[in-house]
Amino acid sequence: MKSITWLGALLALLGILGLAIPVFTTSQTKNVVDLGNLKVQNTEQSTHVVPQAVSAGALVLGVVLIGAGLYRGRES
Repeated sequence: MKSITWLGALLALLGILGLAIPVFTTSQTKNVVDLGNLKVQNTEQSTHVVPQAVSAGALVLGVVLIGAGLYRGRES
């Protein structure tokens, strides 16, 4: 398969994933105080939202790239 088809498949997969899971949460642990053996840590959670238009656009572009890759592969 051509690389354009693989790129299209990856974009389509990310678009489907973005439509299926539009909101996800990540957590990050930071050191607040570090005094010798004493360490105080804080865990922050961040919520991220993937816009529906971005997900749909990635899906459409992925399908177009898959079609272009298959069309160019059939031409040769």
